[in-house]
Amino acid sequence: MSKVYLIGAGPGDEKLITLKGFEILKKADVIVYDRLANPSFLEYKKDDANLYYVGKQSSNHYKTQDEINDIICECAKEGKIVARLKGGDPYVFGRGAEEAKYLLDRGIDFEVIPGITSAIGGLAYAGIPITHRDYSSSFHVFTGHFKDDDRALDYESIVKLNGTLVFLMGMKNLLKITSNLIQAGKNKDTKVAIINWATRTFQKTVTGTLETIEDVVIKNNMTSPSLIVVGDVVNLRKELNFFESKLLFNQNILVTRARKQASKLSSMIKEYGGNPIEIPAIKIEPIIKDNKELEASINKLNEYSHIIFTSVNGVKIFMDYIFMIGKDIRCLSNMKFCVIGKATKKELEKYHINADIMPKNYVAEDVIEEVKKHINSDSKILMPRAKEARTIIKDELEKLCQIDEVKIYKTIKDNVDKQNVKELLKNKKIDYITFASSSTVKNFVDLIDGEIDLINDSKIISIGPITSDTIKNSNLNLYKEAEEYTIDGVFSTIINDL
Repeated sequence: MSKVYLIGAGPGDEKLITLKGFEILKKADVIVYDRLANPSFLEYKKDDANLYYVGKQSSNHYKTQDEINDIICECAKEGKIVARLKGGDPYVFGRGAEEAKYLLDRGIDFEVIPGITSAIGGLAYAGIPITHRDYSSSFHVFTGHFKDDDRALDYESIVKLNGTLVFLMGMKNLLKITSNLIQAGKNKDTKVAIINWATRTFQKTVTGTLETIEDVVIKNNMTSPSLIVVGDVVNLRKELNFFESKLLFNQNILVTRARKQASKLSSMIKEYGGNPIEIPAIKIEPIIKDNKELEASINKLNEYSHIIFTSVNGVKIFMDYIFMIGKDIRCLSNMKFCVIGKATKKELEKYHINADIMPKNYVAEDVIEEVKKHINSDSKILMPRAKEARTIIKDELEKLCQIDEVKIYKTIKDNVDKQNVKELLKNKKIDYITFASSSTVKNFVDLIDGEIDLINDSKIISIGPITSDTIKNSNLNLYKEAEEYTIDGVFSTIINDL
């Protein structure tokens, strides 16, 4: 049945959406979102969900409110589940009530899912509690922008309030707000904070007084969307500023892994306050259709004594293929399993299989030495892996026994707009660039058309020696190599560098 959900997406950090809002987002047929809803939400949509970006920026509407109303109404009439993502809470200066009334008048079923308003959550992320018994026992939230320019706030009444004052959408009228408060009797030395893009990894906060904040804003180039906070609770920011005190706060870190693999590193970066910028330099493409080598190996699985997995992708694609053709893990019961790396080991464990062999160092040379301890001339090894992988393991082990190397996936260039990437690198300071494979290095260099000057000021972190060699051979400046050749090792290298 069709239904429109007006979902409060929270102040910016995608993890601040409610569980109910998140569940609806995953099953919605249509997602209508605006500028204040974090784009990361779209990663959780259904594959066939239709997206409508409706903009909504002060004095510069991508879609008018009437157009937005029509979109959500027409989609619902088509029998679809519509998720209308709204920054903050739908009913806190979010035009949510207008959209709800529009749907009600047309007989469209709707539901409101509340969200954390930036008026509270945004302040918390800036180290400013909206209430405190020693400073403020109440709070008051105002719009800083009226539909009718002739309307104005009752500043005479506002200054009589002893609580925290929060103004949303008020940057255009900041000078008017502060001067009117002073004129109405508010002490000119009252503390003020401006919080730009609250709760995002690029949040920026400045403080001043009613008298000085306009100059502070100009000096620091503060723009919309920003919160204006007036009150003594701003004094607590120095002590309670947990978010901007995180180790990676204000650090822009480029993640070049495949889209589906970037999430782990990106999540760790976000957890420590950093801003991960995902530029997928590669895409993993399975080679299973009409793969004669793969079919032949599957038909004689009982002949193999060992199987070597060199990557997470190898495990996933191989195991999923087995299940797809109607087999189960019993067909692998006669094998010993060798893996390279903890991540590959964990991926194998998802299929309830423990690794028998794992070298201490996650490179081909160590795999060879470790596997030699477990095989003899009668052994027969299966190694499903990437098409572009080095042949050293096969070359060395086939001197001792039979080994069948089956290429089940390849890494190809992802469909990324080169010009957008180069513009980003020109306009944003990138503190670290991470490379987790040689293919990501090669494809990234191609993505920027070999213009390596764009990243000369960035610190390049490599996952291991093979990737490091590729970085050097590409005339890039390697900054550091992870001590442990894993994504966790890459992340630790960045943390330890601070």
